[in-house]
Amino acid sequence: MIFIENEDITDPRINLALEEYALRNFGEAEDYLLFYINEPSIIIGRNQNTLEEINDEYVRENGIHVVRRASGGGAVYHDRGNLNFSFITNYKKENLNNFKKFTKPVIHVLQQMGVEAEMSGRNDLIVNNRKISGNAQFSTGKRMFSHGTLLFNSDLDEVTRTLDVKMNKIESKGHKSVRSRVANISEFIDEDIDIYEFRSRLLKGLFEEREKFDSYRLTDEEWERVHELKDKKYGNWDWNFGSSPKFDIQRNKRFPIGEIDLRLDVERGYIENIKIYGDFFGVEPVADIENRLQGIRYEPFVLEQVVNKIDLEQYFGKIHEDDFLELIYGPDE
Repeated sequence: MIFIENEDITDPRINLALEEYALRNFGEAEDYLLFYINEPSIIIGRNQNTLEEINDEYVRENGIHVVRRASGGGAVYHDRGNLNFSFITNYKKENLNNFKKFTKPVIHVLQQMGVEAEMSGRNDLIVNNRKISGNAQFSTGKRMFSHGTLLFNSDLDEVTRTLDVKMNKIESKGHKSVRSRVANISEFIDEDIDIYEFRSRLLKGLFEEREKFDSYRLTDEEWERVHELKDKKYGNWDWNFGSSPKFDIQRNKRFPIGEIDLRLDVERGYIENIKIYGDFFGVEPVADIENRLQGIRYEPFVLEQVVNKIDLEQYFGKIHEDDFLELIYGPDE
């Protein structure tokens, strides 16, 4: 495995561009590891409606970055007390949504440091039932990355201030605040170390059992291409926010694979527009499904004919066709 030096860049737009550039351009014969720390920012999941996930007024007043990532999952808050890691490997179907595989070495190092971390739910790491890490994945079909956050000494109050958390994401109907469900790793370490020492120890631990460990610094030409990707995509308003037309039907439900939120504009019995949001994980872009459903009759039999031809697992994870059809057209709950 090769460690990619990010030159201590803290701009989330550049760091996400670097991650995607490495995924698409670095050699398939090697696995890579990337660490980065971001300035205060909200990182939006690929399929989320940005303006419904953030406290827009607070974010604008405080100059907080808002950047959409390539992977699915939910919105997360980053600051200089949060360490991000990304494992870049060849794509294998059995590794898709297999967060346990990629977080296992991280958990091992944390436990060596006295932090009793464990995997929980779909994609979280917890200590004493409090979340210290969330994880997500993205694949090109040939290569993939599995990346995650590690809350070390973040300002946890900012999580609440910046994110407009939906009530159906809080298990006890809002009685527990976001602040009470998350924790900093520094709370569980006896020593007084900063995030850079933590990063150094984590890196050393991840590679201590590997015979081959190299580091790589990008060339000036490669950095130019990273900045081009940043300007074209991660620094672009259309990518980060996008335009959302008005819809007359909204249907959403939380499944084991995450929330699916459908917006439909139905005119004279036909689906004129459809948009799919959510914090689910999948390989293929949900725009494919939107395109297939747009223009067809909003009628159960017709919808079933279309949906039955779609491999829903590639877009959402494991979900039954009947459940998805019921979400589109079934009775409101």
